[in-house]
Amino acid sequence: MIMMQLFSTFESNQNLEMVLATVEKKGIKKENIFAVPLDNRSDERKVFDTLHRSDGVSFIDIGAALSTAFAVIGASIGFELAWGPIYWGLIGAGVGFLLGFAIRLFIELGLKKTKRISRGKYSEIILIIDCEASQAELIENILWEHFALGVAKIK
Repeated sequence: MIMMQLFSTFESNQNLEMVLATVEKKGIKKENIFAVPLDNRSDERKVFDTLHRSDGVSFIDIGAALSTAFAVIGASIGFELAWGPIYWGLIGAGVGFLLGFAIRLFIELGLKKTKRISRGKYSEIILIIDCEASQAELIENILWEHFALGVAKIK
């Protein structure tokens, strides 16, 4: 008799309870079912990237666009002002970049704060089921039917 282990992850809800009841009805003993609750991340994600970790969010994209626009406007107006177009173009570029950076920082810290903490679905429980190889396909189908987030089989 070849034994297999099936690993699956679930959110903690009624689907997990239904899986446990259904699997027990199919002949799997309680001793062969093991459920492990996971501790999910409780601290907030970092806003700024480090050398070893990056989330793919750029803080300079809006700043670069506004820097270009304000530099052109500053240089155009600078022909009429005392310091001239070069200085006013550089001042406009600096102001535009700082304004764009502040806008992006406000969006990430203020508006997307809740999305950074609770993005996507969390695996809350790992379910491990020991069964015979002949039952593995049936148990795997039961797990998928009850909305497992992921399933793996090991001989």
